[in-house]
Amino acid sequence: MHFNGGGFDQRATDLINPVRRKEHMSYATAGASGAANKSGAGERKTIHIVLHEAKDTVGVAVVEGIRAGSQLNAWIMDEDEIVTVNAKQDIPIGHKVALKDMSVGDTVFKYGVDIGKVVAPITAGEHAHVHNIKTKRW
Repeated sequence: MHFNGGGFDQRATDLINPVRRKEHMSYATAGASGAANKSGAGERKTIHIVLHEAKDTVGVAVVEGIRAGSQLNAWIMDEDEIVTVNAKQDIPIGHKVALKDMSVGDTVFKYGVDIGKVVAPITAGEHAHVHNIKTKRW
């Protein structure tokens, strides 16, 4: 995040909230290091999904209109890398997208945090929501 004069620099949130400021919907990649489906160096990519850590198994859709069959660019914030996944279903903005195949009982990580367990098999690119993920608390 950027700070200016003790205040928060809005540019940081514009990158992860592209609906509000459409001119910030693309991201210049510096190349990815070892992630599957990595983007090439120096390309400009639209960010569709945001995640914090490479260990995250789901990311959050940050643009509207994600349709099944679309190739999605997922920005890993901690590594500043872009990886891709193909959407298998329509994904509403703000909802989770599976970044890898997961089996029943697997732990789901979002923003680097354990958010629950898989209760129905999920494949990469599917909508990850209450129909296939539940909390571990109950």
